[in-house]
This record gives sequence, structure tokens and C-alpha cells, in this order.
Amino acid sequence: MKIIDLYIIKKYLSTFVFTVAIFCVVIVIFDISEKIDDFNKYNAPMHRVFFEYYALGSLPFFINMLTPLFNFIAVIFFTSKMADQTEIVPILSGGMSFNRLLRPYILCAGLIFALTLVSNVFIIPYTNKVKVDFENIFVKPNKETSPTSTHMQVDSNTYVYMGSFDIKSRTGYNFSLEKFDGDKMIAKLMAERITWDSVASKWSLHTYSNREIDGLKEKMETGDKRDTTLDMRPQDFEVYENVFTTMSQKELEIRIDKEEIRGTGRMNELLLEKYKRLINPFSAFILTIIGVSLSSKKVRGGIGLSLGLGISLSCIYIVLERFSSMFSIKGGLDPLISVLIPNVIFIILSFYLLKKAPK
Repeated sequence: MKIIDLYIIKKYLSTFVFTVAIFCVVIVIFDISEKIDDFNKYNAPMHRVFFEYYALGSLPFFINMLTPLFNFIAVIFFTSKMADQTEIVPILSGGMSFNRLLRPYILCAGLIFALTLVSNVFIIPYTNKVKVDFENIFVKPNKETSPTSTHMQVDSNTYVYMGSFDIKSRTGYNFSLEKFDGDKMIAKLMAERITWDSVASKWSLHTYSNREIDGLKEKMETGDKRDTTLDMRPQDFEVYENVFTTMSQKELEIRIDKEEIRGTGRMNELLLEKYKRLINPFSAFILTIIGVSLSSKKVRGGIGLSLGLGISLSCIYIVLERFSSMFSIKGGLDPLISVLIPNVIFIILSFYLLKKAPK
């Protein structure tokens, strides 16, 4: 590793950290101005607002979401400044190829990629849970979290219907369970109300009727209360916004496996969250190459022109990512394709700009 490599690495990382710090201050200021009325309305303690909601919840969320923007701005800012001060030209004129010049950039991008991937899998789900739990108490405590008319396949032969479910009280209404042998129904269990017993990890049926069918014979049982064990939990009915972003990677994989059987219609959201965690960190490499290719040439407009173009491109990347996600959730687009669309478009752009970069 040469002196110029260490110089670029120092510039890259210091500018990236500085960019993150500046944006964190801006994010907190704007977010407080938007939510201050809610904090006052629901009597949110100030120490919890700053240390729990922002330090442990919102800031990690926003930093993770906007890392492509921070990375891109940092690369363009210090590289265009180097070009404006005529530092790039002597490096290339001294015999170093442009691809060799990219080596310290790729090394730093690899570090950001690794940090982002580790954060996506092991850290962000837990900080998102802190954020969402706080918002459910002090920002939007009255928002709807109770699903209605839920159909679920518990196993290959058992189907469940829930008329409505209250997350807070862990109580379901108009419950029915049907068991089949092939295409023939062999049992149907109905209850006006079903509640979750967290101590015994069982469900309790209230005012129930159980009908068992054996050919032409039927057996009917009714009662006020009955305990039963089912392969479902209250969290399976959670429908608040960004619920899957609060799941650990293991919980997400388990939920995906269950969803393949149950078919509640949320598979696209689950797969989208999984693919975004694993694929989006690669944007560190893509945007770094684009940033260096754009800003390594000295232009008449100075660093302002390069910086403006960089911010515009990074915003386009984020907008593309959001639009493709909505098409997957609302329009049925394959989640993997949805996550790949912005990355593939910018990979093509990076190769084009790399070819046009000064050599």
C-alpha cells in the first residue's frame, strides 16, 4: 500500500464520518420539529426522546437507510476537491492507472459494505424495534394494529379463520378451525372468542363448538372454555407499519417458512425485507465507482457541479429503491427483481462512467 492509498483512505473515511455526523444533526432537528406536538401531547419524557428514540432508534434507522447517499456524497466531495486542486492529474500522469487508483476506494467501500451488512442482519432489527415501540406509545398510540378477516393455513390439513384480532389484549373473535383429510372436512372447531395464555403458551377458546365428521356419523361438542395448542402466536397477527423490519434474521426466516404454508398474503413483504438486508449493502461498491468516475475530472463548475450531480443521482437511487419496493408490495412484482432493479441500473451506469473516466 502506497502513501497515496493511505491518503485517499483517510480522506474517504473522514469525509464519510463527517457527512454522517452533519446529516444526523439535520435529521434530528427536522424530525423533532415534525414530532414535537406528538411528544407534548402524549407526555414523552425528554430523556427517552433523545436517548431511546433518537440515539437507539431513529438515528440508526436513518443512517442505515441513507448510507448510499452519505457514501456517494463523501466520495464525490473529496474526489472532486482533489481534482479541483489538480491532485488527480499528477497521480495518473505518474504512471498509476485509473483502475489502480480505484483500489483504496474499493477497500473503503468494502469496509462500509461489511458494516452495513452486519448492521442490517444483527443490529438494525433491534434498533427498529426500539423505534417502533416508542412510536406506538408516544407518537401514534391510537393507530390501527388489529387485523380483520384473517385466513391462515396452520399445516397441510388445517385452516384457521379469525374475524378480528386485538393485538393489545391478544384476543381474537369469530374464530374457526377446519381440518381436512384430502378434500373432505373431518372436523370444524368454532369459538366466539379466543385468547392467548402467555404463561401456558396455549390458546383458550370461549363459548366454543366442536364438530367431528366420520362419514355419515357426526359428533358435536359445546362448552364455555377449552384450551388448545396451535402452531400460531399473537405476533403472527401483527400488522403495524414496518413490522418485519423489527424481526431478527432468524425470526424473519422462520416467518418466511411459516408463510409458505399459511399463505396470509404477506410473503412479498417478508422476502423484500430479506433481500434488501442482503443485497442493498452492495450499493457501497456501485456508488463509489460512479462517484469516482464522475468527480475525478476537473470541471469549470468546481466541486459544486459534481456535488450537485452526485446528490441528484443518489436521490434517484433512493427513489428507485422505494418505487420498486412499492411495486413489489402493491403490484406483485417479484421481491428479488424489485431489489435488483435500482442496483442493476446503477451497475450499468457505473460501467459506462468508468469507461468515460479520465485515464
